[in-house]
Amino acid sequence: MKVTLLGDSIRRIGYGTKVPDVLGEEHTVYQPTDNCMFVKYTLRRIHKEWSEGIKGSDVIHWNNGLWDVVDYGDGPFSTVEEYVDNMVRVARLLQKQAHTVIFATTTPYYTCPGEAAPPYTNERIDAYNAAVVPRLREMGIIINDLNAFVKPHMATYIREDDRVHLTEAGIDACAAEVVRMIKQYL
Repeated sequence: MKVTLLGDSIRRIGYGTKVPDVLGEEHTVYQPTDNCMFVKYTLRRIHKEWSEGIKGSDVIHWNNGLWDVVDYGDGPFSTVEEYVDNMVRVARLLQKQAHTVIFATTTPYYTCPGEAAPPYTNERIDAYNAAVVPRLREMGIIINDLNAFVKPHMATYIREDDRVHLTEAGIDACAAEVVRMIKQYL
């Protein structure tokens, strides 16, 4: 069985480093070597650079969001409307490649008390997740709520130095959760 993993650095330097081993040798895992960053980047790369790797997948597990919600002072990189519209486009393309597509919600930001104007807010992350999940569900996309999975364990699962990326414990836990979701559909 073939599994494709697409996603930003939560996948690339996070759970994607462990999922192939946890899934086992009986599964082929394709994942791009680059960070899938924001949804428009993913949309573009699906058409050409990643198309051969994705082809023949039984399950695709995918996330985008952290790059889209980031705000360095002039507004989020993608508006919520742009994010949802482009996520729907990605979902349509992925559904042509695999019988089962799983979307992982954007993981939370580990807020620091007193932090002035953080580039991420959980309110914005939650709003983007809340906007996209119903649209993807309507299309038959399976939802892996990594946000809800990580949120109660932020102090353990999210690195304190950047408050975005996963710790080793977070990588292990998210890899196990991603594999649990994938195995339900293999």
